[in-house]
Amino acid sequence: MPRAALFDVDGTLADTNHLHVVTWWEAFRQAGEQVATHDIHRAIGLGSTDLIAHLLGDDRDQDRDAELSAAHGTLYGTYFERLAAFDGARDLLYALAAREWRIVLATSAGGGELAALRRAIDADDVITGVASADDVASGKPAPDPVHRALDIAGCGPKDAVFVGDTVWDMRAARRAGVRSVALLCGGIPRHDLEEAGASAVYATPADLLEHLDSGVLTGRQ
Repeated sequence: MPRAALFDVDGTLADTNHLHVVTWWEAFRQAGEQVATHDIHRAIGLGSTDLIAHLLGDDRDQDRDAELSAAHGTLYGTYFERLAAFDGARDLLYALAAREWRIVLATSAGGGELAALRRAIDADDVITGVASADDVASGKPAPDPVHRALDIAGCGPKDAVFVGDTVWDMRAARRAGVRSVALLCGGIPRHDLEEAGASAVYATPADLLEHLDSGVLTGRQ
């Protein structure tokens, strides 16, 4: 059976979480909403509509969701040409591919944003496919993105590992029955990631790469 390494992108392979925080903060400010950057940071990893609902509540004017999302997209789009992968991210994907892991990205990004992230990571040669927000009915923490990534990889939950940086990643993987590995480079505390289901925690992609042959990725469930 093939093995699959499923990766979140923002905050996991690409150093983008704080860019999202700043641009969401500005989008909310422009709409007359005061939302703390700390709260926005904790919500990064949710799809746009879920993030807005999480931060503003279900009693908000939902007719403004599209406007808020578009404002964030426009602001974040100004960074597309400057997005950067974390050190070791590209090497990690190539090292896994050399060990015959199928690499699939599972991300809420799509369109031009996804294209910019893939340029930053620069590992298209070893990426089997992408499960984006456009491919599923519900985003993380629902298991749908993980299920879709498994379908792309052509393997079952016991033959896969999901690598992410948020509690939403960990919860999605757990609900899909997939082992999860957390990285701290997205800024979420270790305790929160472990509580959400992380089976192992590493600092960065480079740290995970250094422990590739001695950690959670050495075996199957």
